[in-house]
Amino acid sequence: MAEKDPDFYSHKLPSASQVFEELKELWGMALPITAAHFMAFFRAAVSVMFLGRLGNLELAGGALSIGFTNITGYSVLVGLASGLEPVCSQAYGSKNWDLLSLSLQRMILILGIAIVPISLLWLNLESIMNFMGQDPKITAMAATYCVYSLPDLLTNTLLQPLRVFLRSQRVTKPIMYCSLLAVVFHVPLNYVLVVVMGWGVPGVALASVVTNMNMVVLMVGYVWWVSGRWEMRWRVQIGGVSGGVGPLLKVAVPSCLGICLEWWWYEIVTVLAGYLPNPTLAVAATGILIQTTSMMYTVPMALAGCVSARVGNELGAGKPYKAKLAAMVALGCAFVIGALNVTWTVFLRERWAGLFTQDVLVKGLVAAVLPIVGLCELGNCPQTTGCGILRATARPAIGARINLGSFYFVGTPVAVGLAFGLNIGFPGLWFGLLSAQIACALSILYVVMVRTDWEHEAFKARELTATGIEMSARDGAGHEEHEQDEESKGLLMNGNGEMIPDDIRKKQLELDREDSHRIARSQKRTENNTNLNHAGVAQMGRRHERGKRKFLGRAGIVVSSITLSLKILHTKVKI
Repeated sequence: MAEKDPDFYSHKLPSASQVFEELKELWGMALPITAAHFMAFFRAAVSVMFLGRLGNLELAGGALSIGFTNITGYSVLVGLASGLEPVCSQAYGSKNWDLLSLSLQRMILILGIAIVPISLLWLNLESIMNFMGQDPKITAMAATYCVYSLPDLLTNTLLQPLRVFLRSQRVTKPIMYCSLLAVVFHVPLNYVLVVVMGWGVPGVALASVVTNMNMVVLMVGYVWWVSGRWEMRWRVQIGGVSGGVGPLLKVAVPSCLGICLEWWWYEIVTVLAGYLPNPTLAVAATGILIQTTSMMYTVPMALAGCVSARVGNELGAGKPYKAKLAAMVALGCAFVIGALNVTWTVFLRERWAGLFTQDVLVKGLVAAVLPIVGLCELGNCPQTTGCGILRATARPAIGARINLGSFYFVGTPVAVGLAFGLNIGFPGLWFGLLSAQIACALSILYVVMVRTDWEHEAFKARELTATGIEMSARDGAGHEEHEQDEESKGLLMNGNGEMIPDDIRKKQLELDREDSHRIARSQKRTENNTNLNHAGVAQMGRRHERGKRKFLGRAGIVVSSITLSLKILHTKVKI
């Protein structure tokens, strides 16, 4: 039941105390995640450092392999796992534990299937790179690194979903602690495998694999403890787990595309830099700038993941006002972060490149372009945060379409036209990125701030969590009784958000139905939610379609009325 908030129907600006409380809640989650991302950045830098100690050939081969594995593997796994965000966050907000735990298991199954074709690509890296005309020696070294990184695919099938699973429940400090413990052992592990044992490139790859395995062991141990504490139900029957994979994919695939389209564009910039008049200089400067953007991206990426959890939690709990407040506060923070990035890139542009290289020409090129990269972050921070909000409202397809149009139909033509058509050269590539970020940020902000009906989003979240038991396993007889029990579990809670005891759930449910005027406006038309058996997560994949905004006046118990309601919901919005 929705909380009785005096400002629930209000369109006035939030009070200072409300904003302050939301800032505390948001950054209480985001700071540990940001720290975890910085540790991941540090871990990658350590790997590159040990590759550099081995020699230029090993460094070049490792860099090629890292780029290839990012494009073909890690970006896909991270993107698919982000499809858990709307389901898990809304399920947690409504205390639907079965939907929460089953979604995690199904995502692990999805990623387990996805790594099969990815593994085939990694095993054939050498032939693929040779076909593309890469240096055979560098390609052979890259293939070695890639083969020894194969176990990391299996590790990430557990690691990525677990991160989203915990973050969706506002559990972020354990992620930071697990990352810290794993990274602490990463440096000595590299030293032992690379220097002491002399394993070279395979040692660097295996050190990364073992570090991720350590993180998985630590996080699984934490989840196991929390699982017992929160009394979550874990079903291991393969039929029950696989039954809801299709609907979950309808959310995960657009999320994956949205992340991959942006991620891949930076690799395209590296390729384009290789066609400039001085490719060695341009590619070296590109490498420094991409490392810089990766470092700056850690904060908005953490903010996006946490606002996705915050918005999803509040929508799942039937509190659209608080969901909107969380979204607006996060966007305000994103603009501040973007402004800070512009400031430091302008004032430190002459010194920053010196941390990476002593080449005067490379430092000059980086200094000339770094302020442009800072301006890109002024758009990237809000658009990344906005994408997190879209994922929380189960509209990742909108973000994917915006990324496709902005980066590939705006950014790429501008980059190519300026760099090669108008002979601006290296800065032209980054002006292309700036144009893409501006187009992307404006589009996403328009969708989030103008086109989002927060009460309707709460209605859809209620429908998901009320009928999300469709995703639960239905093994043997008696599943209907179990479904009814879980529906009550997902909907009935007291004003403090605590679960109502089993012995009064039925009575409370009946009282709520008789006293429907106490239900918030976003929930009035769903008083017969126990009859809605087909919305679930399958509906989430169709929310982007255009349609009407009005709902039926009062939902009846007649099947035809329910069917008509579903059709209207299935064709709600298409941007």
